[in-house]
Amino acid sequence: MEYMTEPADRKPGHILCCECGVPISPNPANICVACLRSKVDISQGIPKQVSISFCKQCERYFQPPGTWIQCALESRELLALCLKKIKAPLNKVRLVDASFIWTEPHSKRLKVKLTIQKEVMNGAILQQVFVVDYVVQSQMCGDCHRVEAKDFWNAVIQVRQKTLHKKTFYYLEQLILKYGMHQNTLRVKEIHDGLDFYYSSKQHAQKMVEFLQCTVPCRQKASQRLISQDIHSNTYNYKSTFSVEIVPICKDNVVCLSPKLAQSLGNMNQICVCIRVTSAIHLIDPNTLQVADIDGSTFWSHPFNSLCHPKQLEEFIVMECSIVRDLKRSAGAGMISKKHTLGEVWVQKTSEMNTDKQYFCRTHLGHLLNPGDLVLGFDLANCNLNDEHVNKMNSDRVPDVVLIKKSYDRTKRQRRRNWKLKELTKDRENMDTDDERQYQDFLEDLEEDEAIRKNVNIYRDSTIPVESDTDDEGAPRISLAEMLEDLHISQDATGEEGAPMMT
Repeated sequence: MEYMTEPADRKPGHILCCECGVPISPNPANICVACLRSKVDISQGIPKQVSISFCKQCERYFQPPGTWIQCALESRELLALCLKKIKAPLNKVRLVDASFIWTEPHSKRLKVKLTIQKEVMNGAILQQVFVVDYVVQSQMCGDCHRVEAKDFWNAVIQVRQKTLHKKTFYYLEQLILKYGMHQNTLRVKEIHDGLDFYYSSKQHAQKMVEFLQCTVPCRQKASQRLISQDIHSNTYNYKSTFSVEIVPICKDNVVCLSPKLAQSLGNMNQICVCIRVTSAIHLIDPNTLQVADIDGSTFWSHPFNSLCHPKQLEEFIVMECSIVRDLKRSAGAGMISKKHTLGEVWVQKTSEMNTDKQYFCRTHLGHLLNPGDLVLGFDLANCNLNDEHVNKMNSDRVPDVVLIKKSYDRTKRQRRRNWKLKELTKDRENMDTDDERQYQDFLEDLEEDEAIRKNVNIYRDSTIPVESDTDDEGAPRISLAEMLEDLHISQDATGEEGAPMMT
């Protein structure tokens, strides 16, 4: 009786592959992995090269059927978007793993390594790893296409202020930049008495109107015009217009309040100086240092105007100055400013130095003025005041001179200014020669008023050397601690240069 012996290369519990004869562990197909892969390709039907659309202007990827989404390179969101492009073929296999393979950001290529499993002959499960190459194609999205057209808009905000100075608009521009309210704007157009903001949707315009109502005292009206309609689907296409009117008062204006309003503010004098315009009008009485804040609704209920044109500011020289220590306050008086000092001064116009004519007045600048200093103010005694409230006042209660601010050498201040501001990209119709002077006035206001400065992003100008915080004349300056470093990001995610939103 003969016994059959097993070959030396056979191992217990192993079988031979039916194709190549290699010993393998038993499996339902009785074929080795190499032979099985040569016979079956489980990745068949899955595309190895796919195109994906990318908008260079807004750095968004297209997600069918009509959505554009923001994705960073090699992020989970971008990986999900890539897998959705081959979702139908992937439904036939089991996805085990997916990951990005690093590529150059400038190559316009995205490579995704996929690991899949599928049941093949007689229930055997085969696993395979392969790479799908995604070609990034440039395509402008609908929103950016409308921006480039510059004529497409569904909503416009017309911001107006009936005043001769643009200080409030310069301040508003900085607030818009700080809080990023310009991002949804299609276009900003500057005209002689205001700004126009264009939007692709009414919701973005309404959000901007709400922001304006929270930052400056104003009132608004809304209207809409029918462009087209479809009676079958009951759809309508409107263009909306929002009219926003800012109060016609700027910083350093001299105003005359109505008797009723002055009494409601704590029996303050009717002649006041506007020291600041933020979300309210901040007034100070130069005779008593009494301060009051007037919001937009109060102003429109009791309106008042500026008494003098900004160009009517005259330069005076201080002859004498004394601090008023004890001030008798009337019953029901309001709050007193702690940042100002009441002073009594004798001043003389620099244009009348050959005469002996001097003016006496009280001022809220007592902490700044010394004999020999130059100060800017309004000469109400020799000015034609056409105001209904002033005409009804007793002439004894109208001061001869109202001092506004101390005067410094503007050329020296500009040369030593080591900071700068960013500006909105605007379309200008007519450039007024007076705009530069008004902008310099606004920069000086930032240096002098810390309350306004805290709401503005100020950037250090590296081209100007760093000096002390005060100069020889004592002109106020902005400290380095209040400045931000100016960062310039000149390239987008694809390596292309993006259009700057701010200049």
